[in-house]
Amino acid sequence: MGNWLQGRAVDTAAAETARVEAPRWRVLRRLARNRLAMLGLAIIAIFVALAVLAPWIAPHDPLRSSFAKRLQPPSAEHWLGTDELGRDMFSRLLYGARISLRVGLISVAIGIVIGVPLGAISAYYGGWVDLIVQRVIDVMLAFPGILLAIVLVSTLGVGLENVMIAVGIVSVPVYTRLVRGSALALKRKDFVEAARAAGARDLVIIARHILPNCVAPVIVQSTLQVGSSILWAAGLGFLGLGAQPPTPEWGTILSRGRQYLLVAPHITTATGLSIMLVVLGFNLLGDGLRDALDPRMQE
Repeated sequence: MGNWLQGRAVDTAAAETARVEAPRWRVLRRLARNRLAMLGLAIIAIFVALAVLAPWIAPHDPLRSSFAKRLQPPSAEHWLGTDELGRDMFSRLLYGARISLRVGLISVAIGIVIGVPLGAISAYYGGWVDLIVQRVIDVMLAFPGILLAIVLVSTLGVGLENVMIAVGIVSVPVYTRLVRGSALALKRKDFVEAARAAGARDLVIIARHILPNCVAPVIVQSTLQVGSSILWAAGLGFLGLGAQPPTPEWGTILSRGRQYLLVAPHITTATGLSIMLVVLGFNLLGDGLRDALDPRMQE
């Protein structure tokens, strides 16, 4: 009898644990069943692995030039050919992946750190605080993203670090509006009213009760935003406002390669395909996460 009761207690505890973990595993199962999301994750994983392992798998020094090997087509020695200075394109693309992924992640981090708290504070306090914040956001949204990034880089100065800051600032309105919309609905919930009635301070309520419930849309937006940030950074590099030569940044490689488009199309083709695949990977994963985290989706 005692063993039976003990077994029942174990089964009950296991069932309780399963109920607690069910939402998390349900999201993972939905994501795993989405073939396009898994394709996007695989693309991202491949590029991340190539970027991390670039110092070990790059067959040549990405900065070493050889004028005797200028503009060579793909071959056994140079898998993706060489550029206008005889540098190995495959090695430059590997190191360029490190730069582009770093720019995308840091830019998104800047947007989250500024935009998420700003949106929560704007929604929670309302009134003149919300009015001022939203008018500033409206002014930023009045400019196309790439144009605003160009203005910011021109003001801050040309360079990779300033590109990260500019692209991060451009993404702030997206997070501010996103979190503000979620926080407006959350601040009227019973658990927020209960925390306020219990004497919790405003910042504590925002940090412990509102922001944690905004995580899902922020995760989805961040995944999509990484792809957009990489694209914007490449655009700035193409215009000569990003990383400067000889840094192997994808946008800069495209800009230099367009001059030799007819005689050496492999330079722009390989670089353009790399940018397209990375952005596609993040977009596919972001769409899959959006569907998996949607509470309206049924098993």
